This record gives sequence, C-alpha cells and structure tokens, in this order.
Amino acid sequence: MRKVSMEEMAAYCNRYGFIFQGSEIYGGLANTWDYGPLGTRLKNNIKDAWRYFFIQIRENSYELDSDILMNPTVWKASGHIDSFTDPLLDCKECKTRHRADNLINDFDATINTDTLSEEQMVNFIIAKKVPCPKCGKSNFTDIRKFNLMFATQRGTTQETLSTIYLRPENAQGEYVNFLNVLRTMRTKLPFSIGQIGKAFRNEITPRNFTFRTIEFEQMEYQTFCKKGNDEDLYDYFKDYGMKFFEYIGLSKECLKFKDHEKLAHYAKAACDIEYLFPFGWGEINGTHNRTDFDLRMHQEFSGKSMEYFDTETNEKYIPYVIESTYGVDRLVLAILFESLVEEELESRDTRLVLKINPLLAPIKVNILPLIKKRHTEMAKKVYSELQKYFMVSYDDANNIGKRYRRGDAIGIPYSVTIDDTTLKNNTVTVRDRDTMQQVVVPVDELKSYLSDSMSF
Repeated sequence: MRKVSMEEMAAYCNRYGFIFQGSEIYGGLANTWDYGPLGTRLKNNIKDAWRYFFIQIRENSYELDSDILMNPTVWKASGHIDSFTDPLLDCKECKTRHRADNLINDFDATINTDTLSEEQMVNFIIAKKVPCPKCGKSNFTDIRKFNLMFATQRGTTQETLSTIYLRPENAQGEYVNFLNVLRTMRTKLPFSIGQIGKAFRNEITPRNFTFRTIEFEQMEYQTFCKKGNDEDLYDYFKDYGMKFFEYIGLSKECLKFKDHEKLAHYAKAACDIEYLFPFGWGEINGTHNRTDFDLRMHQEFSGKSMEYFDTETNEKYIPYVIESTYGVDRLVLAILFESLVEEELESRDTRLVLKINPLLAPIKVNILPLIKKRHTEMAKKVYSELQKYFMVSYDDANNIGKRYRRGDAIGIPYSVTIDDTTLKNNTVTVRDRDTMQQVVVPVDELKSYLSDSMSF
C-alpha cells in the first residue's frame, strides 16, 4: 500500500473533480483554488461533521454567521491593524520576497522559529548562508514588517471613500456578538459560539497546494467562561479536538500536539494539533486560552460593557475565552492524504482507492446496471429511490470492473449492482469499497442497510 506525494495529490484532485486551479482558463491566479463537485461535497461533509460534534451534541453551543466586512475599529481593538504582520525580506539578486521564518525552516526543519527574534533570524540567515529558493544566492535585505490584512475601500465617491478590511479570522465576529447571543439564547456561562466562514490573509509565500492560501475557510469555536475555569476548559478542548479528528477518520499516529513556546500577546496558553503531511508536520487546529483580552478590548474601544452578571454569585466580570479553531481546507487535504492509497491486489494488479470515512465520502452509493440494455429501467428506479436519502451516482459506461475502479478512486463506499437476479428476485448485490466483498440485499431493505454506516 503506497501513499501519494503532494504532486500526485494535486494531479488526482484535478483529474477527479476535487480541486481545480483558480481561473484556470486564464492561466490561473497564484495560490487560488476552486473546489469541484466532489471537493465541494467533501468540504460540506466535513463542516456537517464539525457542526454535529461542536454544535449539535454540546450543551449551550450556538452557531452564527457574521459578515466578512466589519467596522474597521474591530481590527483596531483586536490588534490586527497594529501587529498582524509577517517578517519579510527581499532577495537583492532576483528581487523575490520571502518570509524569514520560512527560509529558515526550509533550510533546517529542526529550528523552532517561534522562539527567535527578528535579529536572531537575520543573524542565522547570514551565518548559515541560507539560500534564496529561486536563485540560490544568499543576499537579503533586513526584515520588514508586512501587514497581512487585505484592505479595500467603501464609499460612493472618491471624496467619501473609507478603508475597510476583509477579515483575517472569524473569531472577532463571535466576540462582537457575545452580548447578542447571551441575550437572545438566554444562556449562562460557560457557553460557546461556533462559526464557519471565509477568512483572507495577504500571505506573501503561500505554498504546499491548499495548505497555505490567501483565501481559506475556518471553523471557529469560542467558549466563554469564568476566570478560574479556563485552564480546565483549555485542556478539555485540546483533547476534544483530538477526538474530533479521530472521529472523522484521521489516524492517531499521524496526529500530535505542539505547545507554543512563544505566545501571542493575547494568549495565556496555546497548543496546535498537527498532521503529518508529505512535507512534514502541519497545523490543522489551534486551541488558545485568550483570557479576557478580546472582550476587554472591545469594551474599551466600543464603550459597551462586556461584563457578565453571575446570578449565582452576584458578581460582574468579563469572561475568559477558550478558542478552538479548525482549518477546513487543511482538513480536506489531511483527509485526502489519510485516505488515498495505491493498493496492490492478490492478482498483482493495483487499484487507486480513496478509503475515506463513509461519513465524509462525497458520493455514498454507486448504482451500476450490469447490462445497460437489460437492467437500466430497474437501476433507474433504485437510483431514484436512494437519492432521496444519499448522494448517489449512476454509471453504465464500460465493463463492471472498470466502473468499480472509478468508484473506488473517488471513495464511494458502496456499489449496488442490478442484474438478472434483481429482475427475478428483487435483490441487489452490494459491494464494499474497502474489502471488495459482496452481499445480496433485498431492494426493500437497501436503504436501511446503507444507512447504518452513513449517518452521524
């Protein structure tokens, strides 16, 4: 069984309709990607799994959908306008721009750049003669700060234009709606607000396919609590994140915790969960104890009290926040790498198979009439009935073996074959993608048979 490389994964995604190059017919736009029919379904299934795990089965957990564009003072209060920057330097030889920490990590992956100051990074690059990825020379400018937010303008005339920003994260939408959710849901601490949405960062060196891009989707989760309960909740959500990843099908041996040694200005503690990609370990989750920083700053800048009145103790206080955030695009990539293998069969033939968790599979069932002229009418009836409950495909091209292989390659968990026995006994043959074993199931029991393994 062989895992695929990053280059093979990009080719696979393009071939089978998971991910395409953005604006491809115009030569593309660097580091923009469009999700195809199967990729879109996979993304939606991951989001549904997150909603089930974080919203549906948790108490006092609420979802919202805040706007991408917000009052610019939000970003002043959060610190993004003043401090949301990357350490960039330019190659004096070929004029390309690079992140200093990426240059160092590409040169020596054992170096933890989180612990290095800008001066230390420059000194390392000079001392080790770290090369430019494009021209191979080591002749760089000093580090300069580069703000990662995309700025745009709003107004009807040139004289009335004002600067606003595409959000670089979803979390602030949850903080500024803290009072609204508290009021309308009539809830008490601790409670959580979750949100799925797009974010934008003007990354200067996006790379590794869809792992790091300028436009991405986050599943954010903020839990508001009383100071003193924050440390236990922080530990809880670290473990809960690991359970979620195992629930959707990521293997334990490819997951690990990585505590932050260098903390952001708002954080009391921070930890990532990383997945082992072909390029190495990469972050797919971050859990942070943000203390009362965010609500306190929004109270200061807005003039609105963010205090919570505790009816049990008659206290007023600004809650602490435990954040647990998940990258949708990175999870899609992790699930694909976890699942896609080239498998050698007993016949010494090979097959490409996406052994994806049936919960996440873009298409659940493949309907296959054995002989097109003879079995199409019955196959269409089975197809029409099952598509009320599952995402179903219909394939009548080529021989049955090739149709099995196509379904295996895109991760369809079950293939249902309609043949002469179906016409005679009203039974179908159900083939399992992973084991390739086949069982005979009555047509009127087919829906319940398939449902057992494909529901949250």
